[in-house]
Amino acid sequence: MAKKRGKRYLGISEKLGKNKKYASLEAIKLMKEISHCGFEESVEVAVDLNIKPKERSERVRGTVALPHGTGKKLKVLVFAKGEKAEEASQAGADWVGDEELIAKVEKGWLDFDAVVASPELMKDVAKLGRILGPRGLMPSPKVGTVSENPSRAVRELKKGKIEYRNDASGGIHTSIGKISFTDDALLENLKVLLRALNKDKPSTVKGTYIRGISLCSTMGPGIKVDLPSLLGDL
Repeated sequence: MAKKRGKRYLGISEKLGKNKKYASLEAIKLMKEISHCGFEESVEVAVDLNIKPKERSERVRGTVALPHGTGKKLKVLVFAKGEKAEEASQAGADWVGDEELIAKVEKGWLDFDAVVASPELMKDVAKLGRILGPRGLMPSPKVGTVSENPSRAVRELKKGKIEYRNDASGGIHTSIGKISFTDDALLENLKVLLRALNKDKPSTVKGTYIRGISLCSTMGPGIKVDLPSLLGDL
């Protein structure tokens, strides 16, 4: 016997429509309207890119500083020593160290959200690749997390700089804020992310690059966004 859906679920499904797309601000307002969790949900965006993920030349990876941040308090780990370690700590890093901290992570400690490293320690940090790599936490010069100035990298992360990379199907999934953000703040964060993705468009991509965008809260259904109205306003 099929499970009977509640009135709220049916109402939301009817409101969203199976294939209906919404103007960006309308989608944001609707997402907030149907949010009903007992905690502050994050706002997630899924961007479908017309790329070939298996081809290195078409992989998309980068960073962008969201003007309104993500609303999340990141716990940042920094591998540095000496003056750089002191500056990183003053910049707000949650944990700073070198060999002992590397050994701690090697034993399975993972109570952090982002990792920064000074170049001179990367030879030792490299051994953590099998642990940090699959979790998207391995420091990289490409996204600014291997830096001669770790303190600056920490400040940028704390202010809302995010890293994005395509998944195996060519999609980008990331958070652009909290459900409590104003509509305009969420929209501005979304536009800044899309501008960054456009800037990172692989030169080998032919035809339409961004094929689809949907928004959702942590526990909510995906809401499709009308592309022409959004991309034309970038």
